[in-house]
Formats: sequence, structure tokens, C-alpha cells
Amino acid sequence: MATTLEFGPYRLDAEAEMLFRESEPVALGRRAVMLLRQLVARAGTPVSKDALMQAAWPGLAIEESNLTVQIAALRRVLADVEGGASWIETLPRRGYRYVGPPVTTGSGAGLSISPAPVVSDGPSLAVLPFSNLSGDPGQDYFSDGITGDIIAELSRFRSLFVVARHSSFAYRGKSADIKRVGRELGVRYVAEGSVRKFGSRVRVTVQLLDAGSGYSLWTGRYDRDLEDIFSLQDEIVRAIVAGLPGRLEDADRDIARRKPTSSITAYDFVLLGNERWRQLTVKDMAQARAYFRSAVALDPQYARAHVNIAWTIVCDAFLESPTTATLDDAVGAMETALDIDDGDAWSHGVFAQLLFLRKEDAKAEIHFSRALALNPNDADVAAVYANILVYWGRWREALQWIGTAKQLNPFPPNLYHWYHALALYSGREYERAVKALMEARGFDRWSHGLLAACYGQMGRLGEAQSEADAFVSARRRELNANGQGIPPKSIDLARVRAERYRDIADREHFLDGLRKAGLTG
Repeated sequence: MATTLEFGPYRLDAEAEMLFRESEPVALGRRAVMLLRQLVARAGTPVSKDALMQAAWPGLAIEESNLTVQIAALRRVLADVEGGASWIETLPRRGYRYVGPPVTTGSGAGLSISPAPVVSDGPSLAVLPFSNLSGDPGQDYFSDGITGDIIAELSRFRSLFVVARHSSFAYRGKSADIKRVGRELGVRYVAEGSVRKFGSRVRVTVQLLDAGSGYSLWTGRYDRDLEDIFSLQDEIVRAIVAGLPGRLEDADRDIARRKPTSSITAYDFVLLGNERWRQLTVKDMAQARAYFRSAVALDPQYARAHVNIAWTIVCDAFLESPTTATLDDAVGAMETALDIDDGDAWSHGVFAQLLFLRKEDAKAEIHFSRALALNPNDADVAAVYANILVYWGRWREALQWIGTAKQLNPFPPNLYHWYHALALYSGREYERAVKALMEARGFDRWSHGLLAACYGQMGRLGEAQSEADAFVSARRRELNANGQGIPPKSIDLARVRAERYRDIADREHFLDGLRKAGLTG
């Protein structure tokens, strides 16, 4: 049973290190939550700065300014409640004291992420990929990176519905009719723009349009030094939010970020690496990792570069790709990243997947919860959480989360359809699983395998055998290309995925369908 501390409308789950307001998780970094726990647990009693720093940064020598920043973040969150900004009292030269509402201690059943949220009915927005006006196609990665960062920042607003990057980028390089974009993506507003990088300068133009009428609501033009790229992105996000009709409930919050890096070259390496890993090949993943390591070499305090090193290793593991990097290497990179910045949703989403691969499932769920609290519009985290819920035997919850992911990402990648079909297969909804897979634009080896299992369970043995043959042939080619041996029993070609199921009954159900399709062993 987990210990909870309740005060005012808030509940602090000590085991999960999460703060909730009523039933909603609050977007707050782990270190800030740890500080709040120390203060609330000793309500009315002064807590020294040394004690607080030791609790939040155990064993680390840090500047006192780090504590000040985290206390300020706590006060901003508590300020959402009348008088909440004064609940944490500063004791000059001594420390801090909690002087808010009475605190009660209770017990709960531990962390349980609430059912998948209904997508916000507030303002809905898509940000189309900014055009590269440099005249050099080799600079596309830079304009794409700027667009992706702006989408990520806008996604942090709980009262906004922001279409995922993958769907927005379906319009890349196209002259899109704004009214059509609005209909296809299901949004009321569209932002579009252009980027031109020349020397040490960057020029960005952004326009916010009403998708219903096609009329421009706001246009902004910016001409800045490259070194100011992060403050420029924050300014654009503020301007877009301010330009949306009506007042967002969280539009006046402080959205300024800690500057990710002081090295524009390191940032450039990260953008180049992002372009590479999205190709999802062994060669591109290795090249992406090299770019991220180059970024770390330039700026060891660049949290996103450390996270992305771990991400390439996680991708290799999920894709069953050969690599010299290990999960332990990924853990080291993640721990470094979270020590630098623990308030980034992407970091917690990556760490959650890494912990799942290490079979540390309770910790994985904590980090999924934190990622989804920090960025409620992250379609990819919602989708991969759905996938992992299937392996945990929770396919009903998985269907809710993949539904949310597909709303946020109306032109989803093929993986979403695999996740959806896998959940339906676990629910013995074989025909619906086949329909979900048929939505994909192409089949990979595992799509053939899951189709074979579905057809096998449905008794459609001719189709099952055909899909099984395609699966076996593709898996053997893959193993040969990776320099791995071919197992004598064809069912063993599927073991690597079957082993992800935590319950042996679920594992055997997956393999049973493949055996019915003709795999031996």
C-alpha cells in the first residue's frame, strides 16, 4: 500500500513520486515533487536548505540556485489554488516551511494511471512543417527540427488539442489547402511558417489561420541570432497561444524552459540525429547515436542528447537490431539526463520503455504516468503505453490508450495499427484485429506474423499459412542480414516477441495462433 499526503485539493503519492490535483496528475518534475514531500511531511516545521537539497539531489554537490528554481516551480503550480502561492514560506538564511492547509496521511493501492483521457474539447491546432527557404535541401532537417520543437512545446498545454508531428508532417512539401487540412486533421486552427538559416542568423515567419474560413488570425516575423533559437521558439509558442480566440485556462503560465544547450552546434547534431533515427534502420540508428554522442562531447549538460542516446538503444532493442550498445549503457545515459533535467516528458517516456525492457514494470509505469502528465498530447507515448499494457495483460486499457493516440495522430504510423491489432488479438477479437492491421500502408515481418496468428485462430487456414510463410521468410532474411543463426523450429522465430508477455497464458495464446497457422515447435 502506498503512502499518500493530502492537502487542499492535492494528493501526493509518495511511492510514485507524483502530485495529483483531484484525480488529475500535475505536470511537475520529480525533484520538485521530492522537495514538496519533505515540506508537506513536516508541515509547520522549518526544513533547512541542506536537508532539502540532500533529499532531492542525494549524493550530488549542487548550487543552491537549483533549489531556488524548484521551489519557484512548486509555487507556480500551487498558485492555481487561491492563496496557494503563499503555502511555501521562505525562511531567510534558514530554509523553507509549508504553511498551507492541514495535511492528512492516507494509504492507497499504489500508482494506477487513470483511463485514457478524452481528447480536449478546447482549441484544436495543427502545426504544419515549416518550409525551408535556405535554398539548400540539406537544411530541411533544421526547419523540421524547429517545427518539431514548437509542436512539442504547444503539446504541454492540457487545454489544447495539438495534432502529433507525424500527422502534421504528412503535408510536408505540399501546397496544402488550409480548409482541407482542418477537415482531415479535425482541427479549428492551423499554424504554418518558414525558416531561413543564413550564416549565424535565422529568419522565421509564422502564421496562425482559422481552418474554417482560411483567414489569417496572426502573423509574426522574427530575425535573430542562431544563439537565440530557444528563446525564439518560446516566443513563437507564446504568440500562437495568445493568438487563439478565447482564453486558455493555462495560457498565462510560465512556459519558458531551461535553455537546453548553449551550443548551437550541439543542437544541430541533435536535429541531425533525430532525422536519422526516424528512418528506423540499423545503419541510421547507429549514425543517430554518433550524432548524439557528438552533441554530448560539445555540451555534457545537454539533457536531450543523453536521452536520445538511450532512445537509439531502446529502439534497437524493440526492433531486435544488433548493436554493441547495451541496456546498461542506456540506463547510464538516462540517469545523467534526469539529473540535468527531470521535467521533460520525452525523457520519462523513453525511460519508461527502457525500464519495461529491463522488466522493472512498476518503475516503468511511474515514468509513463509522469510523461503523460507533463505532455498530455504526446500521441507516441500514449501509443507505446498501449502496446506495453498488452504485454502486462491489460488489453482493455490498451484499447483506450491506442484510441486516444489515434485521435491525437489521425495519420498514424503503421506501428499504431500493430499496437491496436495486438490488443484486439489479446481480447480474442481476431476479425477486428485483422481490420486494424489492414489500415497499415504496408506490412513488415511482424504484421505478417500477427495476421497469421489471427487467421489461425479464426480457422482461415489457407490465409494463415500464406501469412505464416511471409513471416518466416522475412524473419530468416532479417536474421541472416544481422549475422544471427536460424533456429531449427520455425516457432522460435517468434519467441523474441512472445517473451515480452509477462503472463505465460498470454505468451502461449500468441504462439498458439502461429502454431495453428503452421509454425512448428
